[in-house]
Amino acid sequence: MVSVSVPVPRPLRAAAVLAAATVALSACGATGATGGAGSKNGGGSFKATDCPAQPKTTWAKPADGAHTVPTAMGGVKVPAAPKRVVVLDTAELDSALTLGVKPVGATHADVASGFLAYLPKDKVAGIKDVGTIGTPDMEAITALKPDLILTSKVRDGQRYEQLKKIAPTVMTETTGYPWKQNFATHADALGKVEEGRKTAAAYERHAAEVTDALGGADAAAKKTTNVVRFVEGADTRIYGCQSYIGTLLDDIGTAPTDVVKDAKDGLMTEIGPEQITRADADAVFYSAYGSPEKSKESQVTGGALWKNMKAVQNGRAFRVSDQLWLQGIGYTAADRILDELKRDLTK
Repeated sequence: MVSVSVPVPRPLRAAAVLAAATVALSACGATGATGGAGSKNGGGSFKATDCPAQPKTTWAKPADGAHTVPTAMGGVKVPAAPKRVVVLDTAELDSALTLGVKPVGATHADVASGFLAYLPKDKVAGIKDVGTIGTPDMEAITALKPDLILTSKVRDGQRYEQLKKIAPTVMTETTGYPWKQNFATHADALGKVEEGRKTAAAYERHAAEVTDALGGADAAAKKTTNVVRFVEGADTRIYGCQSYIGTLLDDIGTAPTDVVKDAKDGLMTEIGPEQITRADADAVFYSAYGSPEKSKESQVTGGALWKNMKAVQNGRAFRVSDQLWLQGIGYTAADRILDELKRDLTK
């Protein structure tokens, strides 16, 4: 499902962020922790400074008991250690499971498996399906008698008054770009701040290991990487610095090419099939939301424009899981993606 936000040093443009985030397609966010592993030099005229520094994550102090969590809807008092948690989006589900908390209920993504396939089956087994993301079943949520609900304002703001009558409801402003800060908020709400900080630190070490595998920050900065998504019913997308996947590439020190200068709010640039060569880079990662045929993936990747791209001719075009790379947002997904980046970029 979708998401974006805006990083420092530029001012937060909430209205634009909210509008982009409500596009009814899968997650494509960005982060909110310390910056990446090095400066970048993309293709064309794109420079390292064109990717703004990622904002620093703010962590709450570990609480001894019930405490108030700052949220997009104001301060919300939560129990010391919630036992019956309901999550209403993919990022919140990733956060909870990453922190060792199995929700009693969760909304499902628009995929055949319900819950995204990258999540371990044993960890999602037994979680009650409470409806589709963006249209949760309020009766099903109430029946679970939760003591905490996690979601975002962009997804469920219009239901906040209903949700808070069921249980304390912690809403971040949006999902996607501020995923690291959102994770810190989820950790605070779940009483898992210390575990959250350890998770974030382990991720930073993992990203640094990938950078080292690429030959270090200077070598990584010379590599350009683009992420392409073929979307059923919409134009093809090339993801920018302020998308979730863009922040992971930033964290290992690579950069997109100058095609992302057209990215709306830093999130993505949309192109037609005849413009696919704009996605070319040293390495191209691509996925499809919808069937290969209806998303035009088959037509484009079978055509001459795609086959003549530098990345394709050099064997550096890699098909990736849409559920993992673009629908899942969080540290469990991020660690899996880092492993794939290391494998593919060091071939």
